Amino acid sequence: MKIAMVASEANPLCKTGGLADVVYSLSKELVILGEEVSVILPFYKKIKDRSGLKLKRLGNYDVYLSWRKQAANIFLCYLDGITFYLIGNDYYFGREELYGYEDDGERFAFFTLAARSLFQFLDLRVDVIHIHDWQVGMLPTLVREQSMDLPVFSGTKFVMTLHNEAFKGLIDRYFLNHFYGLDDILFDDGRVRFDGMVSTLKAGIIYSDEVVAVSPNHARELLTPGDPMRLDGVLALKEGHFQGILNGIDLLEFNPSEDPLIEKNYDVHSFEEGKKACKERLLSTSLLPISDDPVFGLVSRLTSQKGVDLVIQVARGIIDRGGKMTILGSGEYELEQAFEALRAEFPNNVAIYRGYNNQLAHDIYAGSDFFLMPSLFEPCGIGQMLAQHYGTLPICRRVGGLADTVIPYGEGRDDATGFLFDDYSGSAFWAEIEAAFAVYRNQRIMNSLVRNAMNVDYSWKTSAEAYLALYKRS
Repeated sequence: MKIAMVASEANPLCKTGGLADVVYSLSKELVILGEEVSVILPFYKKIKDRSGLKLKRLGNYDVYLSWRKQAANIFLCYLDGITFYLIGNDYYFGREELYGYEDDGERFAFFTLAARSLFQFLDLRVDVIHIHDWQVGMLPTLVREQSMDLPVFSGTKFVMTLHNEAFKGLIDRYFLNHFYGLDDILFDDGRVRFDGMVSTLKAGIIYSDEVVAVSPNHARELLTPGDPMRLDGVLALKEGHFQGILNGIDLLEFNPSEDPLIEKNYDVHSFEEGKKACKERLLSTSLLPISDDPVFGLVSRLTSQKGVDLVIQVARGIIDRGGKMTILGSGEYELEQAFEALRAEFPNNVAIYRGYNNQLAHDIYAGSDFFLMPSLFEPCGIGQMLAQHYGTLPICRRVGGLADTVIPYGEGRDDATGFLFDDYSGSAFWAEIEAAFAVYRNQRIMNSLVRNAMNVDYSWKTSAEAYLALYKRS
């Protein structure tokens, strides 16, 4: 099959979060399965600043947003068997960051319009156009409403993956015509309307042939009346064409038996010695005293959505029991400062690195004993899967993909891989942390859970096969 991914970011060219990992890893696995995959991205300044990238310029064409005329400059490169098409425009994408600008609605309207024109400009005929999140949600609407008579789109199906439904791509109804040239009837009859505004995310859902959430449990949550994302009514219209497919993890980058970034490689048969060496390095580089006390790791955006306020609530309990905490991430100022205060008060128990450090992330996954992930909501989650693959037991809230990927200890199963709690409260979280301390004191049980966790298969192969079956069905 010929598949085109259209997204706002993708590894290894540009990344702010898990979306980039999914687009790249899924595309790479589909290529391994024998499919022909292209990825269409904005040509950001961050990509231009990369060294060693071999680019070929394919030409340019004009894109109109009402009276605005902007040039789309098209470049091509190949990586890992994937064809990357980059849509350049310095006015929109020659900026330091990928997102966070007041005109993001206009920037990604340009990109979406330019992506539609790219198919005709290159005569790029594909079986499936797979779009990701709100930034490109209007693409199937544009094709269905304005371009169905073009031979390049004959027989093309649309699949949309929802990565984070909290961002709905809301713009004033004025811009439905002003940016996209679409008729007000689409707003008036509700097809693209959400909360009195145009939602590019809703438009993508309504106009795509198939819609996918990034875990089966999250798909069920989204269909539940009263879910905080408030998309249950919209997704109910996709009955039979909405499902959850679990994300995978990139085992080429994250594999404890081959990872060049960790202190000592190990596998399920040698983890005791390997994790001990990795733990010592983690403590040393974190400026914490080396000891046999349990280490609780956290690699996350420091936001309320990730349950970081619950981590702060239980931190003193962990410290009082002798536990150590290593935190990597950045986000809400108040949460960052709360961790800084803990570090200042307990310098032998708490370490924090504000920002992102790839080396430290690998060290935390390999060198921690437990991984904290008490999310308020979590469509899929990657951290808990990476932690398990490295033999670090996750302590998570039973929500979204966390419920799909962590088998809870203490519920009568002998294949447990971590700890789960239900209520979003410090007391519920603390109960599982106490259970983790008890397990840590029993080496036989601890080793059994570590082996279970490391034996779970979270490779992208299973996920890619599920997507491929969906493409062929749609």
